[in-house]
Amino acid sequence: MSLSRTIARPMLASVFFVGAANALKNSGALAAKAQPVTDRVGPIARKAVPVLPQDPEALVKVNAGVQIVAALGLATGRAPRLCSAVLAASLVPTTAAGHAFGAADDQATAQQQRLHFAKNLSILGGLVIAAGDTDGKPGVAWRTRHLAKDAKREARLVAARSPIG
Repeated sequence: MSLSRTIARPMLASVFFVGAANALKNSGALAAKAQPVTDRVGPIARKAVPVLPQDPEALVKVNAGVQIVAALGLATGRAPRLCSAVLAASLVPTTAAGHAFGAADDQATAQQQRLHFAKNLSILGGLVIAAGDTDGKPGVAWRTRHLAKDAKREARLVAARSPIG
């Protein structure tokens, strides 16, 4: 692993440690902000994961737990692509619930929420890059293209050698 990945992955993960710890400490207060999002996303998520709780406070805690585990994986380089994708998926509803700048009461609050929304958008971009980072090794798309090209070439060779052809 390169030095930049060794440094960048824990840096990217750090915001999730801080945010998840805050969510666990203040899950009650955050549940009220999260409820509009959990009411819409919860039923869809429960189709995929039937044991998912319905209570917004429990969902805030589950999300925080998922973020801590995925951040640990990203920071330590264990399944960094999967962990980045999980963090990106968890960041979307977290941002929608926590930084609804359109619902702010005053201009200063709206400006702060816009800033936090943009910060989260930047973090999401970093996670998308990290999720696609193959650490210098060929990715799945490259391997698939080359496997298809090799199979096509092999098929032509077999057909050329065939007594029927």
